[in-house]
Amino acid sequence: MHREAIAELFGVQVKCDPSTYKYYIASPEQLRGDRTRQWLLNSFSLSNMIEAGHNMKNRIIFEEIPRGTEYLQTIIESMQQNFELQIDYQSFYDHRVTYHIQPYAMKVYHQRWYIVGYLKEQEGIRNIALDRILELELTNEKFRYPDDFDAKKYYSNTIGVYVNENLKPQKVVIRAFGIHVEYMRTLPLHVSQNEIACKHQQYSDFQYKLCLTPELSTKLLAMGENVEVLEPVELREEIKNRLASAMERYK
Repeated sequence: MHREAIAELFGVQVKCDPSTYKYYIASPEQLRGDRTRQWLLNSFSLSNMIEAGHNMKNRIIFEEIPRGTEYLQTIIESMQQNFELQIDYQSFYDHRVTYHIQPYAMKVYHQRWYIVGYLKEQEGIRNIALDRILELELTNEKFRYPDDFDAKKYYSNTIGVYVNENLKPQKVVIRAFGIHVEYMRTLPLHVSQNEIACKHQQYSDFQYKLCLTPELSTKLLAMGENVEVLEPVELREEIKNRLASAMERYK
């Protein structure tokens, strides 16, 4: 029963060697190469360890996700069974609206869960933040999950969750200074990161293939004086102008 539960929850097959009666993971290389399974297993293991050692509860601090987690089970059920979701949604910029979405995938970014899928009302693939959902329910309307949709590919050229299908990825070059070089090396800004020049401990240049989205600009601005945008010119000018606007507020 435990082995069946592990297989159902984590997709991990635990088998037994009848000659030794020892249990083993059938495909350890597949498990090591699957980041989602690793995240699930690590979260599950850590949760169990905290429960087992009650005195650890106040000594291990997680990054809190304020709202939206109460909808996860329904959304996952929707994705498993290919049923549309009806959502009452309140964005930061608009009034309350009702959406019908065919959920393709989910993503967590900056302490928020997002659904990505086909939004009927806007006739395209969109992201919906779970913390802005007022009500959510599973409908009886079936949908067909598109064979050509790949969540990793969908987000492959962007930072965060904002995707504009009309934007083409460009070469982006960023110069990092001092100790921030090590931060960039150990926690890359994007999977396409490639270190192309190193000036010892003074600075290092990193190259990316990215779409120029608002979230990319916000990420770079958050690094402050630790980085300088070298390419493309339009991104460099945008960061320069926004920093100048910020300086105006302090005059």
